[in-house]
Amino acid sequence: MIRFSTAGESHGEALIALVSGLPAGVPVDLEFVNRELWRRQQGYGRGGRMKIETDQAHVLSGVRHGRTIGSPIAIELINRDWKNWQEKLPVETGDPAKHRAVASPRPGHADLAGALKYDFPDARYVLERASARESAARVAAGAFAKLMIRQLGIEVASHVVRVGRVDLERDAAWEEIAALAGKEEVVLSCVDAATEARMKDEVEAATRADDTVNGVFEVIAHGVPAGLGSYANWDDRLDGQLAWAVMSLQAVKAVEIGRGVEAAASFGSRVHDPIHYAAENPPDRPTRFTRPQNNAGGVEGGVSNGEDIVVRGYLKPISTLRQPLESVRFDTREPASASYERSDICVVPAAGVAAEAMVALVLANLAHEKFGGDSLVELKRNFDGYIEQIRKF
Repeated sequence: MIRFSTAGESHGEALIALVSGLPAGVPVDLEFVNRELWRRQQGYGRGGRMKIETDQAHVLSGVRHGRTIGSPIAIELINRDWKNWQEKLPVETGDPAKHRAVASPRPGHADLAGALKYDFPDARYVLERASARESAARVAAGAFAKLMIRQLGIEVASHVVRVGRVDLERDAAWEEIAALAGKEEVVLSCVDAATEARMKDEVEAATRADDTVNGVFEVIAHGVPAGLGSYANWDDRLDGQLAWAVMSLQAVKAVEIGRGVEAAASFGSRVHDPIHYAAENPPDRPTRFTRPQNNAGGVEGGVSNGEDIVVRGYLKPISTLRQPLESVRFDTREPASASYERSDICVVPAAGVAAEAMVALVLANLAHEKFGGDSLVELKRNFDGYIEQIRKF
């Protein structure tokens, strides 16, 4: 099983990602890992924190001579902002007078629920761990998952389909979406330049109003063979695992597989994807079974069906507002404005990158579960045998 966990706080010394279960022999490209971290920091509407941090992966274990060695991989991401917080958030007792309290909870954030749950007198410690800064560690872990599934011909990419009231009103081709990851200037990661310009206007309007705006990102997993996941048990279902993984990201409030939302308002004859059979194996597909459309988003009955896997995440606007909403002070219980911390205006492109990482981790785990292998050689041998099997179907 491929598992990962993260540790660290928003203004702590570092973030840590721990990945276990990757087979030995996977080539590790640290430039690629750092590029993924860079992508998470980009996008129009990001806040001042992104001007401070330059995330770089420092691999502490599990990789030697450019390849995984089968042992847990530990990755450290230094927080450069830590120098401004050492006395405010010391590990030891320190000076309580220097503590920087989050005195009134922010509506929409974990502040109040977290303070109640852990019996904190204010929301500082809640903010530190609940912050989306944690997603940087997920991106680092997901980069290693991408490196593994890339060996099986699987790629994962994302793009933005909505910001505020502005939608991408056409389908995007895989090649367009994949190309976004190579761009040196990231605005809002939309494949259509005219739509992206209108999305940028939405962000600018929110900035002028001291407000926040978000939208919808779409993650595509390309090259996934049929057969990952299972209908046999509820927690084996691929769509359930994808929804759980993407929903776990900060600010995501809904997840859609394929055209799930549209399907709920349509007749079955217009929703389900017809099945065709080619006379010969298409060069870009492992089976002769084809679909003229992909409303199912690559998953049927909890199992991948050989089409692109399509997952959409719906983000609420960032809950830290420059014009704070009404709240209550923790100490006096008196009405007050919600606390304000330096924050973003729009994070949809960054959330898409984090969601890519989560999708890659799910697929890597399910691929390893199905094909097994302590080494990459063994994994690929089993994978190739399975592909040969379904080609004959």
